[in-house]
Amino acid sequence: MIDAVGHPSSLLLLGGTSEIGLATAERYLAGGPVRVVLAGRQSPRLADAAARLTRAGATIETVEFDARDAAVHTEAVRKAFAGGDIDIALVAFGVLGDQEKAWQDIDAAVELAEVNYVAAVSVGVALSAEFRRQGHGHLVALSSVAAERARRSNFVYGSTKAGLDAFYTGLTEALRGEGIGVTVVRPGFVHTKMTEGLDAAPLSTTPEAVADVIVSSVKNGREQAWAPAPLRFVMSALRHVPRPIFRRLPL
Repeated sequence: MIDAVGHPSSLLLLGGTSEIGLATAERYLAGGPVRVVLAGRQSPRLADAAARLTRAGATIETVEFDARDAAVHTEAVRKAFAGGDIDIALVAFGVLGDQEKAWQDIDAAVELAEVNYVAAVSVGVALSAEFRRQGHGHLVALSSVAAERARRSNFVYGSTKAGLDAFYTGLTEALRGEGIGVTVVRPGFVHTKMTEGLDAAPLSTTPEAVADVIVSSVKNGREQAWAPAPLRFVMSALRHVPRPIFRRLPL
């Protein structure tokens, strides 16, 4: 159970090598021991993630998980819960892809849709079932400010995140009253390996800063959060900019 100061005893990271996910685990580990379940494909990167969190004081379990293989999602989630209750589950996997290729290449577009949207829905359904059986828990989904309004520069990625965002926003309402919290976090540009080499957008942030937003949001029961927080007002304004003007903005 999550204690009175917001500290969990267990954490499931779906996307076990996610830099934001690992930073979140480290934030919780700074407050005391946590059992961390890393769900991802067996690889040197997953082994490195496990070693990193072990050094920080975690008790580590790993579960085989491939976002593009929906047939294994339910079993992967069940295995994660089989070792004991899960207090917080973080849906942290995703791909950015080549945005110019994505709207012209079917395989590239389908990969983004399968990983960022289809897989997120699939695990969301599986997690909901386990949390309802368990009777408590908190689910965090990493969305993006790109979900809030499609831009020419990344509309394929943005469309997949818009689908994820809508699903988990609805799940918030579906699970209300069942003792299960849901938080949708919308980061802006985050400096990670995935964005390495790209031009940073205004109000860019770091995995550690996003982790702070996640920890604070879960503790305070926030259902939506932006990282950094001022992006909430920026995106609110951008949603209302007329399209002829919006397409001229350097976004």
